[in-house]
Amino acid sequence: MLDGEKVLITGATGKIAFPIARVLAPHNEVWGAARFTDPGTRDRLVAAGITPHTLDMADPDFATLPDDFTYVFHAAVDPGTGDWTRCVQTNAHNSGALLAHCRAAKGVVFCSTGSIYGYQGRRPLRETDPPGVPLRPNYSFSKVAAEAVCSWVADRYDIPLTIIRICSTYGPEGGAPADRLEAMLAGRPIRLHPDAPNNYNPIYEDDYVELGIRAMEVADRPPVVVNWAGSETVSIEDYCTYMGKLVGADPVFEYSADARPPLWPDVTRMHRLLGRTKVPWRQGFRRMIAARHPEIDLAQGVT
Repeated sequence: MLDGEKVLITGATGKIAFPIARVLAPHNEVWGAARFTDPGTRDRLVAAGITPHTLDMADPDFATLPDDFTYVFHAAVDPGTGDWTRCVQTNAHNSGALLAHCRAAKGVVFCSTGSIYGYQGRRPLRETDPPGVPLRPNYSFSKVAAEAVCSWVADRYDIPLTIIRICSTYGPEGGAPADRLEAMLAGRPIRLHPDAPNNYNPIYEDDYVELGIRAMEVADRPPVVVNWAGSETVSIEDYCTYMGKLVGADPVFEYSADARPPLWPDVTRMHRLLGRTKVPWRQGFRRMIAARHPEIDLAQGVT
């Protein structure tokens, strides 16, 4: 655990960055950068002991942002639902500019995505696998560009860097499994790739906080590139069936060639560099549902 450091967390109101900032705040000087379009999010950071700083990565002004952070966790992102050039500018060009601004840091984490990978069929995706043509090309291609830009800047300024390829996070703050739970509760079908089972390695909040902090600590030159996921593999079919038993709602699966291919990561390098996750997936899913739907009496004895 970092202690006595000055840490910048971007995208600090998001489901990944906020829990990391909240855990670090009691023992470090933590700055949380975000757009703060919702005034309540600023208050939430302040209540957690985080110093809020308004920063729009689509058009960043670093003039008032300190440049003496010892660690940086860069999670701010353009999701790629709008203009392509704006997405690349935000995720690639401006991420490089942030890295250059914070070049005194002892460790920087850049949040990339496992969705950059081309589908490799029925095997886990390795860090050495090539990119492919995803269903959200603006976002994924911008992250390929961002990895290259940030790696160049890190080399240019001798900055220790870790690039984490985020695969599937979940917990009280949400995530793809939480979205699928909502679909089940609403009676909507869950679209899946026909190459079943759709394997993933979901990572619960407690674990992604720990491994996110560890990723800052192991940052190196040349950059460390690592899949960021849970240690256990479980298919969407299996975890949705499990959630259905807990909440009393049967999942309906709709298989389509237009659905996103399963994002099944190889976590061998993660285990070596960051460690193993500790929350078993069944326990994590039960905790997520209890936190997000306290009104539901979860079934007991479900395996």
